[in-house]
Amino acid sequence: MTALARIADLAVTYRGAPAPALSGLSLDIEAGEILAIIGESGSGKSTLARALAGLLPERTKVAGDRRWPGLDGGPRAGRDIGYVFQDPGSSLNPVLTIGEQVGEGARRHLGLGRRAAGAEAVRLLARVRLPEPERIAGAYPHQLSGGQRQRVAIAAAIAARPRLLIADEVTSALDVVVQAAIVGLLVELVRADGMTLVFVTHDLALASGIADRVAVMAAGRLVELGPADRVVAAPKAAETAALIAAHIDLATPPLVGEAS
Repeated sequence: MTALARIADLAVTYRGAPAPALSGLSLDIEAGEILAIIGESGSGKSTLARALAGLLPERTKVAGDRRWPGLDGGPRAGRDIGYVFQDPGSSLNPVLTIGEQVGEGARRHLGLGRRAAGAEAVRLLARVRLPEPERIAGAYPHQLSGGQRQRVAIAAAIAARPRLLIADEVTSALDVVVQAAIVGLLVELVRADGMTLVFVTHDLALASGIADRVAVMAAGRLVELGPADRVVAAPKAAETAALIAAHIDLATPPLVGEAS
């Protein structure tokens, strides 16, 4: 595989923090792969995701090297990286219709006019398996369920046809059935479009069912990296073994197909 991104000795320190959130982190992300970033709360996994996407707060101290050999000249803001946040309720604008928000990326980055962007929004809503996409395009976020809002957020994230999709704890607030549907949808989309997926989660069992590779983080450092099946079957780091022990059964992968 060709490396989409190369990170070398990355360190991130938030303003006023007594210690770095990330320290000495080196990682290649391969084009077309599904990479799961695993870790407990506070491990730095979301900081890594936001550093990749250029979404760190202002005045955050960042050191190290981030290169994008798979993207000539580096990622274009909002165009080459799609980001799906943990809470779509806070990432979606409550005063704009769903269609306006999903179509915004197509208007801004693909040059579509208002009418064409509206049609593209409906197409994307249908693609993420939302019923009655025309009706939903005219609705507002508060009129949808949590699972529906997460699908809208995914549709908005892929509207500009990015090369990299980052899903940051997107299933943590959903029930098990909806989790499976959302994860299955993400896999379907990235495989169909040849995207790279960085899937951030604390749930090793969930990630191991879809990921090509798993990166395990603890205390702001990368402690283990390898093929998902190897990491689960023969963990090398104590932190990985602890994550595995926290789950009852990793032998049966979670359902990742679409649920009704």
